[in-house]
Amino acid sequence: MRVMVLVKATEDGDKGVSPTPEALEAFKAMDRFTEELVKAGVFVAAAGLKPSPESKRIAFDGPGRTVIDGPFAETKELVAGFSIWEVKDMDEAVAWAKRSPNLWPGRSEVELRPFLEAADLAEFLTPEELSTPLTESAGSSASPDTVGWSRLVSPAALAENAV
Repeated sequence: MRVMVLVKATEDGDKGVSPTPEALEAFKAMDRFTEELVKAGVFVAAAGLKPSPESKRIAFDGPGRTVIDGPFAETKELVAGFSIWEVKDMDEAVAWAKRSPNLWPGRSEVELRPFLEAADLAEFLTPEELSTPLTESAGSSASPDTVGWSRLVSPAALAENAV
């Protein structure tokens, strides 16, 4: 199963990272941990994100769109970075997450979110869609067990596959 590891922002972390000796050591520790993930075949991808002052949000209200410039006040709702891991189950993901170094001084959090896979959405898809890899049907390079979001939530697809 694939999980996304969401690294929650902290107030200090959302101000940016200064190259202090402590910060440099924290990043070296994360590099070592990432190497362990790679060697174990768990690591798929990862990236850190710039602080919220450099971000934008798009608010959707029916057909309307509003652009909101950062910084954003609620740091606890921000994501500072992410990883994607391939694990056998959530217990394995939790075990790896508990071994992860803390990049920030003090309290911080990561959130583990399993990906939706085609089998999770069987009630919305026809047997043919479930057996056809997305790469064949949409020309995407996504993994064969991943279903395109538009196929999952489009009103036509939902109505067509409604029970």
